[in-house]
Amino acid sequence: MTTPSPYRPGPDDTALAPPPGCPAHGPAGTRRLYGPEAEDLAAVYEKLRAEHGPVAPALLHNDVPVWVVLGHGENLQMVRNSSHFTRDSRHWRAVQDGSAGPDHPLAPVFTWQPMCSFVEGAEHRRLRGAVTAAMATIDHRGVRRHINRFSQRLVNRFCEDGQADLVGRFAEHLPMMVMCQVLGMPEEYDERMVQAARDMIQGTETAIASNEYVMAALMRLVTRRRERPEEDFASALITHESRLSDDEVAQHLRLVLIAAYEATANLIANVLRMVLTDPRFRAQLSGGQMTVPEAVEQSLWDEPPFSAMVGYFATQDTELGDRHIRAGDGLILGIAPGNVDPAVRPDPAAPMQGNRAHLAFSGGAHECPGQDIGRAIADTGVDALFMRLPDVELAVDQDQLRWRSSILSRHLVELPVRFAPRPPQEPSVRPGRVPAPRRDWQVSSAAAGPGPVPERVPDAVPEPAPASAARGRHAQSEPRAGVWQRFLRWWRR
Repeated sequence: MTTPSPYRPGPDDTALAPPPGCPAHGPAGTRRLYGPEAEDLAAVYEKLRAEHGPVAPALLHNDVPVWVVLGHGENLQMVRNSSHFTRDSRHWRAVQDGSAGPDHPLAPVFTWQPMCSFVEGAEHRRLRGAVTAAMATIDHRGVRRHINRFSQRLVNRFCEDGQADLVGRFAEHLPMMVMCQVLGMPEEYDERMVQAARDMIQGTETAIASNEYVMAALMRLVTRRRERPEEDFASALITHESRLSDDEVAQHLRLVLIAAYEATANLIANVLRMVLTDPRFRAQLSGGQMTVPEAVEQSLWDEPPFSAMVGYFATQDTELGDRHIRAGDGLILGIAPGNVDPAVRPDPAAPMQGNRAHLAFSGGAHECPGQDIGRAIADTGVDALFMRLPDVELAVDQDQLRWRSSILSRHLVELPVRFAPRPPQEPSVRPGRVPAPRRDWQVSSAAAGPGPVPERVPDAVPEPAPASAARGRHAQSEPRAGVWQRFLRWWRR
């Protein structure tokens, strides 16, 4: 016996109509992924998994039916099978019948646009090829210089205060500063751009207006670079042999900007929280210490920057997770629930060191092309912040931290911290010499107690900060140095 589709039957589908009480009839038999019922989406996903298995019926905004894919293997099967599942939302029955129209709160996310993430086959290869080629032109050493410089600039804004919210004053701003620089539009970076980028994918009443604001800025960039190309990502897209139209260029700029920004802002906030609170990071682990890159990968498992993606669409009748999926059905890529699928992760608390099989960057033909930039921003930014503020600690109890959730992402609202006040510093990296990200960056908690200073000197030692900066006018207000602070002072000598 096949499992019925979650979709309401059309006027010509009476023979296929599900029986009363079936989830296909709407709210009475299934769960919403939005609104008050979905404040804790992780709990909703686990209820759906228990009730329906790895593929479950659910409801999007305006009670639009959709399948949510909860299993790790089922998600990979979907993203790797482009002959049965497409990213082209024009195949979606909800788009065709108007129930998911242009005024839908998630329209900026799923509405078809002329870019690689919405097409397949030869057209996908043409557009994706242009994006990949433009990515290849990025000077990654230069990007790390930007990350270091912008990190210093942001820390300088609050280092004398002795306290800060690391979400609102660091994590939300660093990725936008870097991405605006990479794309070629540093003058467009401001608070409005930051907030619009966050708002447009949240399904809010202002999401469409925020999308229009971002697109207007990107179209201005396209116009400027058509007239005068420079050495940036936008110019590389414009001058690529694929001859992208202005609309195609602008849409791909938006794709890269928003995907890199939202994912990286969430990733930085999550890693900072992990460093400050998680004993897996701050204490001994498997006979050693967890590095920042390892903490990033652990966070990509535990708290992926995008918790879900809307969506994939069935091009023909098929089976997925023992469910009968009809042509035209919509499916959600369940990143967060897939990452905690008991089939691949029976113990969610177990460390995932060295394992990159998470779904954080999707997979298949539409795997995120900019994931290395996101990792670089998180690795370098977190490292730079803790080098400047090695005594930083959480200013509230962990249970006071709050998150804001939507179907697409879950991000930390605030991360209040305190530290010894310090004077601002100028970036200390010399032109042309950028320290590589340290693979052995270590943090020990005060609870771990005093211990020996590590004997091995790191291979890549960053440029030392001026002695006057290390012994600034606020030095006497610093608390007694712990193991990490003493290690840093030894390292910088």
